[in-house]
Amino acid sequence: MSVETVTLGCRLNFAESETIARFAPPDEDWVVVNSCAVTNEAVRQTRQAIRHWHRERPDAKILVTGCAAELEPESLETLPGVSRVVGNARKLSAFAANDVMPPVPTALVHKVKSFLAVQTGCDHRCTFCSIWQARGQSRSLPFEAIRDAIAREIGRGAKEIVLTGVDITDYAGGLGKLCQRLLAAEPRLKRLRLSSLDSIEIDEILFELIAGEPRLMPHFHLSLQAGDDMILKRMKRRHNRADAVRTVDRIKAARADATIGADLIAGFPTETEEMALNSLKLLDDCDVVATHVFPFSPRPNTPAARMPQLPRDVVKARSNRLREAAAERRARWLQNLVGTIHPALIEGEGKGHTDNFAPIAVEGAKRADTGQVRITGRLGDQLTAVWA
Repeated sequence: MSVETVTLGCRLNFAESETIARFAPPDEDWVVVNSCAVTNEAVRQTRQAIRHWHRERPDAKILVTGCAAELEPESLETLPGVSRVVGNARKLSAFAANDVMPPVPTALVHKVKSFLAVQTGCDHRCTFCSIWQARGQSRSLPFEAIRDAIAREIGRGAKEIVLTGVDITDYAGGLGKLCQRLLAAEPRLKRLRLSSLDSIEIDEILFELIAGEPRLMPHFHLSLQAGDDMILKRMKRRHNRADAVRTVDRIKAARADATIGADLIAGFPTETEEMALNSLKLLDDCDVVATHVFPFSPRPNTPAARMPQLPRDVVKARSNRLREAAAERRARWLQNLVGTIHPALIEGEGKGHTDNFAPIAVEGAKRADTGQVRITGRLGDQLTAVWA
């Protein structure tokens, strides 16, 4: 008997999936599909995953949870093999006896990197987003629970802790203060990485840590979404283009080795060609080297779904153009790293990442190895390296 986890979407889901699986009945076969609903395509992939795993393991029971299960439970309950559909509010206790809620969701990847959920839910109402409906109001986990979870993960072998959530910059009391307290409380924590950040919410303490704390990893993924002020306003984002550029300038001035990632949406309703080009130019203006591009997808019961939509071929073309430009920038960045030396962590099978999140392959390196590497070449999106 075993449990298989199938995770779609965000890093928060990955942390939650492993936690759910720990409570699965040992005498039953289960497949846990932790779903995503950030786009219509994500919901389609959820249904596809359920059908696939029912074919692969027809005798196993299928538990469907996550954001698609929260927003569209009726459409998932009828799929072949589905035994249980559980929304986000009860997902962590789906298998737990007496509805006991595990304190902090964690997922130890390759026994080296642990994703640790510190927050869930969202109090903002971006017009394109349905995740606030699926996750509810913003809720932060207590510092003590997070501290203790980090201690346990380091005890399990974790070399890097990644703090994750729906909107971690909305952590109660400030994300910077949380990081500061965690780093002070746990001297064994040598590598602390942050998942996606809302640039307008980065607080002063976090900026201080970026500038002066080497244990905070220098890659910052920002939820920018667009590079045009009118589109940002129609998205109901709380920053404008100049805010985003200033934030990146401040990060890079504070930390010379900092790199920037970003989420961007292509083809938002009412977007003109000029507006789309403003988002394209943002890649250069914010020196983005890791981009997640989402073709706009109208989600049910959102204001953006009621706005004038662009033709799908236009959305696809702008998405492809944005991805191509992002890929070219990333290739140049990786190529420029050849010949340089960087600290890195090997996560598995001789592969890992530098501190600023460049993917590397080091021949002969073992899992959990850390140290300085010299970049020797580039093979596509992978750098080759040797120990320096």
